[in-house]
Amino acid sequence: MQALYGYFQHENANAKLFEKDMFKSLDKIYDLYLTIFSLLNHIHHTALVIIDEHKNKKLPNQEDLNPNLKFVNNYILKDLETNKSFQDLLEKRKISWQNDFDLVRKLFFDLRASDLYKTYMQNSNNDQNEDRQFLIDYVVEQLSENEVLQSLFEDKNMHWADDAFVAFNSVVRTLEKTNDKFSLMPLLRDEKDDFEFMSALFNRTIMYRADFKELIGKHTKNWELDRIANMDMLLMEMALTEIVYIPTIPVKASLNEYIDISKEYSTPQSKLFLNGVLDQIIIELRRNNKINKIGKGLKED
Repeated sequence: MQALYGYFQHENANAKLFEKDMFKSLDKIYDLYLTIFSLLNHIHHTALVIIDEHKNKKLPNQEDLNPNLKFVNNYILKDLETNKSFQDLLEKRKISWQNDFDLVRKLFFDLRASDLYKTYMQNSNNDQNEDRQFLIDYVVEQLSENEVLQSLFEDKNMHWADDAFVAFNSVVRTLEKTNDKFSLMPLLRDEKDDFEFMSALFNRTIMYRADFKELIGKHTKNWELDRIANMDMLLMEMALTEIVYIPTIPVKASLNEYIDISKEYSTPQSKLFLNGVLDQIIIELRRNNKINKIGKGLKED
């Protein structure tokens, strides 16, 4: 969507260059995914440093000398600290929080003051499910909602404000699948198929844009095309490209996906508008046998 939007905003744009940038941006999402795990790693390290600082005070109290180690012994956080493949990847991609140490420390203190942390620390049991769920809740409820963190991500990469949802979602899915040992997930389940799908969707949306624009105009007679939001037009064009020219994706899946995207990126009325217009067009396409799906269960879609 971002690549196509950028492409259509430029006169005489080079599709190959925009497609190449699209694939590069995917790699940057993976950098953000690693950056979030690196942040968890640094927050864990900060907790260890603070424990040492308290033990080495001139007059340490009993709590300083015998701290609650439940957080620092969280099995996923400990694994992050010692996971060589993860640490090597951070070094290779030059991902670090050392220049943002003040923010990392603040995030730890904010966590420590939260009810989530206090409840977790009060339970003396060492349970992997609890460790895992605590980190999932922390990522979802605090890190993904932190405005300072979001602003920092945007400063590092202008696209990360939009990419954060995907990256945080991938972090949560990785945590959910982490059992005894932490291991990273690939950003794409099947890189070859996914890259082919992206390329086909990108190029065919460009190729058939004029046809779909005419079709959309036919079903929005009470609207001037110029008055339809650019994003709504683009999302309908992409949806129709998937429905007509990507034979392996169910019509209903395409329809639902683009309506969901419109909720995030377009106007409050867009979901109803897209749903109504696309429903009418799909009826016409079916009537004219323009939708031909292949694969189990898709022919009857």
